Amino acid sequence: QVQLVESGGGLAQAGGSLRLSCAASGRASGSLSMGWFRQAAGKEREFLGAINWSTGSIYYADAVKGRFTVFRDGAKTTQYLTMTNLKPEDTAVYYCAARIGPYRSDPAAWSYWGQGTQVTVSS
Repeated sequence: QVQLVESGGGLAQAGGSLRLSCAASGRASGSLSMGWFRQAAGKEREFLGAINWSTGSIYYADAVKGRFTVFRDGAKTTQYLTMTNLKPEDTAVYYCAARIGPYRSDPAAWSYWGQGTQVTVSS
């Protein structure tokens, strides 16, 4: 079982930046991937980026490439999502997720989820 606890959401102005954190605990048998998703009101959950926890390889959705950065700490216990040049359309609930195996953009393929954190971007 893997437990995920997110923090760092809040209110930002358009053009600003925010950093989200996701602290992971528990045990995973197998190669772990950790990822970030978001879900805006009335929309489906959307893949943003992921990191292979063993190799450190990072993957991004085209929609956020260049503005969002996924990285982890040296102790491999926390992953981060740095969001820059924020836009009102980035307003959503942001989720941290984990799965055993390579990353997948389909949220249904992820087994473990954080509680979500609200990000609101004002124009």
